Amino acid sequence: MRVLVTDGDTRPALAAVRALGRRGHEVVVAGDRLPCLASVSKYATAFERVPSPVSDAPGFEAALIELVRRRRVEVVLPITEVSTLLVTENQQRLPAFCRVPFPDAAVVSNAANKAYVIRLAERLGVPIPRSAIVDSADEGIGRAAEHPYPIVVKPARSRVRVGSQWISTGVRYAVDVPDLERILRSLPKETFPVLLQERIPGPGVGLFACFDEGRPTALFAHRRLREKPPSGGVSVLCESSPLDPAAVEYSQLLLSELGWRGVAMVEFKRDDRDGQLRLMEINGRFWGSLELAIAAGVDFPGLALDVATGTRRSLQAGYRVGLRMRWLGGDLDALLMILKRNREQLQLPASHPGRRRVLWDWLHLWGRDLHYEVESLDDPAPARLEWRRRLLGL
Repeated sequence: MRVLVTDGDTRPALAAVRALGRRGHEVVVAGDRLPCLASVSKYATAFERVPSPVSDAPGFEAALIELVRRRRVEVVLPITEVSTLLVTENQQRLPAFCRVPFPDAAVVSNAANKAYVIRLAERLGVPIPRSAIVDSADEGIGRAAEHPYPIVVKPARSRVRVGSQWISTGVRYAVDVPDLERILRSLPKETFPVLLQERIPGPGVGLFACFDEGRPTALFAHRRLREKPPSGGVSVLCESSPLDPAAVEYSQLLLSELGWRGVAMVEFKRDDRDGQLRLMEINGRFWGSLELAIAAGVDFPGLALDVATGTRRSLQAGYRVGLRMRWLGGDLDALLMILKRNREQLQLPASHPGRRRVLWDWLHLWGRDLHYEVESLDDPAPARLEWRRRLLGL
């Protein structure tokens, strides 16, 4: 089968190309940069340069449709949130022989809207942090006294389309009322509505799923061991873990109610105060640590192709628990942050280990159950590219 994988310079794109190539599919990589991580993989059969979906959405859409027609692509596998939104918005413009393993654009947009998801969770009885949704800086400032600090300031959308471009938003933390006012006043009006939430102390819990016809065909879980930035962000070291029954229950409720199709990640935090899971967000796309799930035995790219082609699957049983996956470059970035900044600057909790312990743990480079996301003896070119860029500052 001929498959197009977008966003070729991302780690999940590389993971998808490797997984699909090993299954014998013809994988075309699309991206706005050449060379890119996935294009240099031995499992990529071709590369096509397309405009950036972030900076030139119309150009990306036009190039994608032309590429699908010319290459006779049978399945498009968008990787990032922006690409997934744009591809699903244009499903009706794709030729009949091409399929996309995601729901329609309205469902994808709802899943990407944290305000929508929080309201949905509240209606379904899924636990959430104490939250307020405000439509302007003035409204948020007017409600500043209602919440204990620190307050998490979280725009409803991680990416917001403004004209032909997308702007990125981010989570910030307000320590008092003046800090909250400063943060809210600094936000572009396009980023509203914004969620004001209590900060939940405790570890993140992720549930990864592939859904089809209202039911899961695969479920997977991991726990984050290290993140970039260290206070919480992209996973740089994670470990496959048993499924949490509550996370499974809540995720199935949410994804079924959304009418989800294809892959998604549902993120929670386990509250240290009472042990309760609380919903953070839904990411209706592939995720950064995709390679861990594949290595543990859950081939989400292959399962997505099954969804696209209408191949019915029963729920996959089991996967390997205790397998660790490391993004070495990102782990190095996180280590340097800890060595260069203090706890207050990094907003680290008291439970976070000190610098010596972090450095000692980081230096454990080998282990029977430790694998690497980019580095691979079977497919070494992507790692060479990543480290060459780092050394040259590209």
